[in-house]
Amino acid sequence: MKNLTLKLIILMLSLAIVISCKKPLSTPAPTTSQSFLPMQVGNLWYMNSQNYTEIKDSVMIRGKLYYKFVSLIGGDAFAISYLRIDENGKLISSDPKYPDLQVIRGDFSAKVGEQFFTIGTGTDTDQQVTVTEKTDTRISFSFDYIYHINLKGHPYVNTYIKGQGYPGDWTRLKINGVVLK
Repeated sequence: MKNLTLKLIILMLSLAIVISCKKPLSTPAPTTSQSFLPMQVGNLWYMNSQNYTEIKDSVMIRGKLYYKFVSLIGGDAFAISYLRIDENGKLISSDPKYPDLQVIRGDFSAKVGEQFFTIGTGTDTDQQVTVTEKTDTRISFSFDYIYHINLKGHPYVNTYIKGQGYPGDWTRLKINGVVLK
């Protein structure tokens, strides 16, 4: 009986020593994103209570992970976008209601002057996209509805800032767990 008790005490002491020698669990510190559009639930681009965008959730569409971007524009218009960046650096939009429709909203691996189409159908909703600017910290895309009778020749530009995503005079900016403003 004494032998069994002694073995049990030695085993418990050994276990206590092993447990006490382990490093405490800690959450790794968030790092700065190297993406032109960082995607993590909780990211926030906030100008004021009337104008902001936040990543609220993530969803699977056709077996691919998309992030749900919710925007309030002008205090009365809501926009919801489901976005992901694929393995080739393309920014792709889709929707759980229309999973077969995928729209290319950007190509972060493209060079200045390269062009692509958003859906490639040649219909009036298809847009020709041209990379108009690319540096180590910024990329811009010009979108033109070249097949639309009224909108052709009236392009608009979307710009992305590395590590931040959307440019703007944000009063609050939270990217990948780091509050930048």
